[in-house]
Order: sequence, then C-alpha cells, then structure tokens
Amino acid sequence: MAVDAAVNAAASAFPVWSRRSAADRAQALRNLIPALNTHRHDFSALAAEEVGASRSWTEFNIDLAISMLAHVAGLAPALDDHVVVDPQSGKHSIMRRQPAGVVLGMVPWNAPITLAVRAIAGPLMCGNTVVMKGSDRCPKTHQHLVDVLNTAGLPEGVLTCVVSPPENAHDVMAQLIAHPCIRRINFTGSTRVGREVAMEAARHLKPALLELSGKAPLIVLEDADLDAAVEAACFGAFFNQGQICMSTDWIIVVKAVADAFVAKLEARTRQIVAADPVHEVAHLGRMISAEAAQRVNGLIEDAVSKGARLLVGGQIDGCVMQPALLDGIAANMRIYREETFGPLASIMRVHDADEAVSIANDSDFGLNAAVFTHDLDHAQAIADRLEYGVVQINGPTVHDDPSMPFGGMKQSGFGRFGGAQSIHEFTELRWIATHQSGHTPTL
Repeated sequence: MAVDAAVNAAASAFPVWSRRSAADRAQALRNLIPALNTHRHDFSALAAEEVGASRSWTEFNIDLAISMLAHVAGLAPALDDHVVVDPQSGKHSIMRRQPAGVVLGMVPWNAPITLAVRAIAGPLMCGNTVVMKGSDRCPKTHQHLVDVLNTAGLPEGVLTCVVSPPENAHDVMAQLIAHPCIRRINFTGSTRVGREVAMEAARHLKPALLELSGKAPLIVLEDADLDAAVEAACFGAFFNQGQICMSTDWIIVVKAVADAFVAKLEARTRQIVAADPVHEVAHLGRMISAEAAQRVNGLIEDAVSKGARLLVGGQIDGCVMQPALLDGIAANMRIYREETFGPLASIMRVHDADEAVSIANDSDFGLNAAVFTHDLDHAQAIADRLEYGVVQINGPTVHDDPSMPFGGMKQSGFGRFGGAQSIHEFTELRWIATHQSGHTPTL
C-alpha cells in the first residue's frame, strides 16, 4: 500500500477505533491469537524462504507474539481514569490516558513475527491505529501477517502495511514520519538506521521509541553452574544464527574456571549444525545473505590475525555459516567493539568480577546482559553496576517477557516496549480539572 493511502486509511479508522471501550479492544486483540496459531505453517515457510529462519525460530516467534497479545489485552484496566480530589479546594482532577492517533511501527526482518506484533499490539490496545512499515527483506512474511490479523476481525484501516524496495527505504521512512497524521513512532533495528529515524522524528517533533543494536555480554563467575552457563551461551549466541539484538556477543569468564568452561562450550558448539531450512532440518538456519556471512568471517579473520584462536566452526557455504567460537579476544580487535550479528561467540578471560563488569561496560551499546553465579546477592550487585537496560541472572541474554519493560541504554536506544510502559509510550497523558464554586482566584 502506498504511504498516503496507508496513513489516510489508518487516520480514517482512528475515530471509531479510539472510541471503542478498552475491553472491546482487548477482545479484538485476543481474537487475533487463534489466527496466528492457524497460520503457523505459512509463516514458517515464508520466513524460511525470505530470511532463512529455522522452523524452531519461527515457532518461538509465534509463541512469543501470542504471549504479547494476551498480555497487552490484559492492560485494559490500566487505561482507566485516575481521579484525585484536592482536600482543601475540592478541585476534582482526572488523569486520563488518551490515544495518541496513528502510530508508525517500523519492524525488522530478523524476528519477523514477534517484533511486528510487538510494534502494533501496544498501540492498538491503547486505542491508536497503526501503519506498519514492513522489512524489504521479508515483504511477503510481513504482508501476510497483516493480512492474517486483519482477516481475524480488525476493522478496516485499523492496521495497514507499507513495504518499500531497499533503494527507497530511507525516503519512504522520511515520508511516513513527516505525514501529519502520524503521532507516534516505534522502530526496531540497527543503531545506524535508528539514528536516521530519530533525526527525522526530531525534525517533526514526534516522540519515537527506539530499540536498537546490542552487544550482549554473558559473565561467568567462579561459582557458576558451568553446564547451565554453557547452554545459555549457546542459546544466546547461536539461536537464529546470532541475528538477534539480544544475542550473546561476548562471554566474559573468570580465569579460575575459564579452561573448564571453554572446554565444555567448545564440545557443545560442535554439536550444533546450521543448514538452509528450505532444504534441510537443522538446529540453525541460514544467514540473511552471503554478504552477512562474509562480514562475520571478516571479524574472525581480524581477531585471529591479532592473536585470538578459532576453536571451532566458521565454515561458510553461501548463506550458511556454521557456529563459531573464538577465544582470547582483546580490545584491539574489531569484534571487541562491533555488533557481531552472526553465529559467533567470543571469549574473554578476566581476573575477577570487577574486571568483567569494567569490560562489559566498555561498550557503546547497552541492551541485554547476563550473569552466572550461585551468589544471588553478588549477582544483584553486579546487575546494579552493568550499564544495560535488561540483565538476566542465571539465564540467557536472549529472553523476553511481554509483561516486563524492554529497551536499552546508551546507543541501544531509548523508551521501553512491554508491560504497562507501553501505555506511557503510546498515549497522551492529560490532566482535566474541575474547580469548585468559590475557589476561583482573583486579581
């Protein structure tokens, strides 16, 4: 759908949708859940074709999207007015959450179902209508998702979709943000593009929620359950070929247990296989492109040339890259600074927890982190010092909970998806006061 047609349709649908009760909107969102379940096979086939997603990753996407819809539908009571009466003047104040208008949700290819549903569910529950800008990497998947949701009972125009060819992506983004009917923006993607979105949004004084790049550390302390830490590292580093903003980019392990941990991690990594999901069933799928695989290979070559050791993996066949493990990462290597976004885990050995925290915080990004230790008080103290929006204790960096606020610090963005925070992001908070007779101020 063209930009003006999509936005105008959403704007036309807004008056009726926004005036429906929160309970009615909640039921409309719950009605979308069976549709997602019914179309699992379609989504798996399209995601495998367009972005190389394994079936397990697409199923994970759909399950999380369903949880998001169920949680958001439960937020209806939080949209009720809050009333305050001044005990002295009798002034009656209402704090009211009012729908903002048309929300623009710009979604990426790497988690095509989860992140698309996240971009639209909160805004719809709050009474907004939504224009979803799908990814040019998976246009069929995103258009099919919107078609499925609309067929499940959303009124006409409440959810529309725009997908542009790659060469027009920036211009279409700018045109959408500039449209006078767009009142809120949410974007999930790279920090590079997110900066462009923020600049366009600022130009038009429109609030933008940005969830951007990450470089998640997983810290393993001397008293950690090493087997659990290994599983979390593999899940976090390799699921969806490491193409997740939450992916475990570097594993920071104290030297006292480093040899034992690395031996277990290397053995486990050797058991994980990647393949093209269109032709084979494997733990992992293929990367988004052959160029992306070569970019990750460049990080490996740079690290090895500067003293790191490639313990396992890294073989490339077109878009398929086998999971790789590097040991001996140092600050002079590209991989120390750059987001990996591929099936590559990097190990740094440190003396103690203080050094681990110092290294973890020496990053431009601050989305997700994880800490493994049996000492939960120590883990909480470390979490307080980590400059990351989300910290998992004894769990993988790849973890989401629709009821919790999700977002980053530093160059990983600002604003929060999830939980009641969605209401703040996608409504206008208004104060409406009724004054009592005899309390009007005079000059």
